[in-house]
Amino acid sequence: MEEELKSILEAVENEIQSIGAAAEFEQYKARISGPNGSFTALSKQISKLPVEERPIAGKLINQYKQRLQALWDAATKRLETLALAQKIGAPVDPTLFSTEAPYGSRHLLTQVREEIVHTLRKIGFVVADGPEVETEYYCFDALNTPKDHPARDLQDTYYLKQQEPFGNVSRKEDDERYLLRTHTSSVQIRTMLEEEPPIRIIAPGRCFRRDTADATHSANFHQIEALYVDKGVTVRDLKADLDYLFRSLLGPDAKTRFRPHYFSYTEPSFEVDLKAQHLGKVGSEWMEIMGCGMVDPAVFEEVGYDPNVWTGYAFGLGIERIAMSLYGVDDIRYLFQNDVRLLSQFK
Repeated sequence: MEEELKSILEAVENEIQSIGAAAEFEQYKARISGPNGSFTALSKQISKLPVEERPIAGKLINQYKQRLQALWDAATKRLETLALAQKIGAPVDPTLFSTEAPYGSRHLLTQVREEIVHTLRKIGFVVADGPEVETEYYCFDALNTPKDHPARDLQDTYYLKQQEPFGNVSRKEDDERYLLRTHTSSVQIRTMLEEEPPIRIIAPGRCFRRDTADATHSANFHQIEALYVDKGVTVRDLKADLDYLFRSLLGPDAKTRFRPHYFSYTEPSFEVDLKAQHLGKVGSEWMEIMGCGMVDPAVFEEVGYDPNVWTGYAFGLGIERIAMSLYGVDDIRYLFQNDVRLLSQFK
């Protein structure tokens, strides 16, 4: 019996290496260890042996059965590895750039922001930055916004706890409250306190207001504010630069008009209306698009500029508003949902 067992095991060791598929392996295994297999048939012969030989034969059968099982396990593992290798293909160096992965794209708001920045850079503006966590001085006091102004109400502005430490955000007064900036005009104040005129800056960034989210409002939004300070700056310069900006963005038929308005940090102040015939969203009707004005002399005095020497203008526009007008997006919430079906349309 041992010779027959040894012969079966040697045959399996020689033949199993040529098997390259799971189905073929199962068929071969059945011929050896299946109900009608050669090894199974040999095992059944124990009952025909004399009683005194059966223990020795049983022990021998178990030894070869274990060795045979080891061959089955090794073959199974080899075939699984082979199948996986065939499925995933040739080895890949993960440090190399993929040639098949789809390319991503910039978010629509990023595209519009960069287009506005690129356009204004052509007429001498440079980008300035500031913290999103601000203090009352830079966001309100220095911008001629009194303490009883609605913008400083808890219902309009996100204030932070008095004891919250922000060592990287400077304060003018120790008892000032920290807040999430409601506009990027605070960057204008920080720039004027650090630099002497002439100044020509743009300040893009996120802002925060306690608005209830709907189709046209969001508690988190993006602005670009501009400041130009020099000798002899007039409303005419403001109007000319805004005309240049919107004609660059929307085409030569874009028109702007000013309507008198009130902002605490500009005097005179204006609301800007926009009209562009080729935009289906706007049509031939005027649409309010932004605010602007000449910097109030009180603001210049606060930052140490002589208002008798220097004049300047400031304007601010919402990037979401421009993006929605340019691309016909009718709900601001779409811009923050990160739905690839929407964003992939603006590559």
